[in-house]
Amino acid sequence: MNNPAADIFSAIVAAPFGGIGIRTEAARVRELVYLPPHFGEKDPLDPVAELAARQVGQYLLDPDFRFDLPLLEAGSAFQRRVWEAISAIPRGTVRTYGQVAKHIGSAPRAVGQACGANWFPIIIPCHRVTAAGGLGGFSNHDDENGFHLSVKRWLLAHEGAGKGPWQQQSIFN
Repeated sequence: MNNPAADIFSAIVAAPFGGIGIRTEAARVRELVYLPPHFGEKDPLDPVAELAARQVGQYLLDPDFRFDLPLLEAGSAFQRRVWEAISAIPRGTVRTYGQVAKHIGSAPRAVGQACGANWFPIIIPCHRVTAAGGLGGFSNHDDENGFHLSVKRWLLAHEGAGKGPWQQQSIFN
């Protein structure tokens, strides 16, 4: 499918929920973006995009896959601290914004904002952070039945996160 908006991506990998756009810069991954199905796939334009596309595909097949990609430095020192804490959450497990905040000595809202600012979703698994009583937001979106929260539900189910208040209706069921 030809979509002019896809031109900003160095590759687009098909996913059960649509796609994952990969942007590269200076031989590093600059950003990953969740994309709705109308974007379609896009072949990698450079070696880093090819490596990233291959690794994203492996993760989509095996939730235990561990990424090893050159990432462009991004985020503030605080955001990187939150992302480091999030990266330590084991697959199949969720933590609340409050739990992460307590662990790093911060506030839940600040943790949520850092999650929303994550340039490398699935590599830094911010989908593993939920609200205390439900799913919470995702990628700066909080429409309960919208695309991004359905992606979060899919990722948690893919990783075997089990039952919890985060399990609500998904547009992909």
